[in-house]
Amino acid sequence: MSAAILTAHKLVKYYKLQRHGFGSRQGVVRAVDGVSLTIKTGEVFGLVGESGCGKSSLGRLILRLEELTSGRVSFEGRDLASLNRTQLKGFRREAQIIYQDPYSALNPRHKVGDIISEPLAIHRQGSVVQRQKRVKELMEVVGLRPSQARRYPHEFSGGQRQRIVIARALALQPKFILADEPVSALDVSIQAQVINLLLELRKSFGLTYLFISHDLSVVEHICDRVAVMYLGRLVELADKKEFYGQALHPYSQALLSAAPKPEPGANRRRIVLHGDVPSPINPPDGCTFNPRCPEARERCKIDFPEFREVSPGRWVACHFR
Repeated sequence: MSAAILTAHKLVKYYKLQRHGFGSRQGVVRAVDGVSLTIKTGEVFGLVGESGCGKSSLGRLILRLEELTSGRVSFEGRDLASLNRTQLKGFRREAQIIYQDPYSALNPRHKVGDIISEPLAIHRQGSVVQRQKRVKELMEVVGLRPSQARRYPHEFSGGQRQRIVIARALALQPKFILADEPVSALDVSIQAQVINLLLELRKSFGLTYLFISHDLSVVEHICDRVAVMYLGRLVELADKKEFYGQALHPYSQALLSAAPKPEPGANRRRIVLHGDVPSPINPPDGCTFNPRCPEARERCKIDFPEFREVSPGRWVACHFR
């Protein structure tokens, strides 16, 4: 079994509501509410859930792009909260991010070569000539021509821009990459190319990914383990084969039933969830999924289900699983 590269323990992030004018609401938004997980070295860890469930917030907390309300994140045994400014800058070389929208992630006024070399300049890696050489190497690695380094982002397609973002993320030779919906803004025909590129880079450079997505078919293709998030909490965590073979949590089952299947005419039972996702400002008592759960019972409205290990490596937060 691979050692853990990253461990998150009971992460909590609450955002205070700002009061502006008459009748405004007070309270906190519970974006992340007690999440614990471990990511193994060299794996692709998938995090799925509906929009607004807290996936991206959790990713930012893990990289210390936002400060925790409470909890602890360890990267290779180091408590990230204890790092000073110099140590945190060193951590930034080891952990990088690939954003959802490649166009907004790139400065339109900078040439591509300058964008890719920027992390090297910030961290004072190599001379100008060495950085230029590194940019050419990275562009070739992600499937771009080095001669395109003098072009601007608007001169590239969406898929090519995401390759530029990936090249920039690789510049400092990181160990860990947070991929936050990295293909959701791309055409379907391009998504597979970028996913296959990420898998090739993982093999070539020994990378570890936290892969955030709402697309279960993409997650099935690229990830080793899958965690399901709902209203700021994890409700299921399992090996990919176990999860797609037989998901345990009713919410996971509903997500899988809604995912498109490649087999024409395949028989399956569609689980329709009624109602909207509850507000993270005022979540329901007991299990937060109980207002929408087709299997909810009286206990679900009262008692909060513990996120527990039901078999080796398989976790679920449900009273009846």
